[in-house]
Amino acid sequence: MPRYEIALAPAAARALRKLDPPVARRVARRLDRLRHDPRPADARLLHGDPPGLLRIRTGDWRVVYRVDDGRVTVLVVAIGHRSRIYRR
Repeated sequence: MPRYEIALAPAAARALRKLDPPVARRVARRLDRLRHDPRPADARLLHGDPPGLLRIRTGDWRVVYRVDDGRVTVLVVAIGHRSRIYRR
């Protein structure tokens, strides 16, 4: 299985920089695991628009992303607390 590249949308990169250091480390470790398995068993397909988005949980934090198998890339579109992440 190829190793996927992780790309962060500007909003996701900004959100990651603003996290407390322990939370940011946990999220970064989780993102690193997506390189090897972009569709882990606990990933959930989100319904709605835009289609094809997945989300994974890291404690109370959520990572919303899209997998591009053609480019072997995981594009992280949002990182946020579970109470606010879906209000977009």
